[in-house]
Amino acid sequence: MTDSTTQKGRNHVVLYQPQIPQNTGNIARTCAATNSPLHIIKPMGFPIDDKKMKRAGLDYWDKLEIYYYDSLDAFMSSVKGTVYLISKFADKTYSDVNYNQTEDYYFMFGREDTGLPESFMREHADHALRIPMNDEHVRSLNVSNTVCMIVYEALRQRQFKGLEISHKYQNDKLK
Repeated sequence: MTDSTTQKGRNHVVLYQPQIPQNTGNIARTCAATNSPLHIIKPMGFPIDDKKMKRAGLDYWDKLEIYYYDSLDAFMSSVKGTVYLISKFADKTYSDVNYNQTEDYYFMFGREDTGLPESFMREHADHALRIPMNDEHVRSLNVSNTVCMIVYEALRQRQFKGLEISHKYQNDKLK
């Protein structure tokens, strides 16, 4: 695991009190695939060795740069970059932001059942981003899907820096 302070211009995923092991496992897989550090603010709604967690991607856990925090305040005091709160209660959409800077971006996602604390959201409303959706039919999107959308938009804007490897189909494998 590398120290996140040594590399600049990275996308960090922050989960505030995750409750569903399958979501966290899927998010961990996305983080491993995109070289994005994962930050988890406790408490979690499940033990890290839960069998569901293993089925959802724990096999990628050793490939992660992962950090745990005992509180939201502890996380916020450690940040060395810009924090964006992902919520359906925001005026600015995630694609309106220019992620081409050399600073680190921390994308914070709330609990699956209650989101981020309302007082925290109000305090940092200028850094809240939303994913447009029709909420007349659906209360919210799955958090692992939203993590993927946000991280890949930031990577796209940076020309997928760090993910330049191209996988090519090899015909000789069929022989």
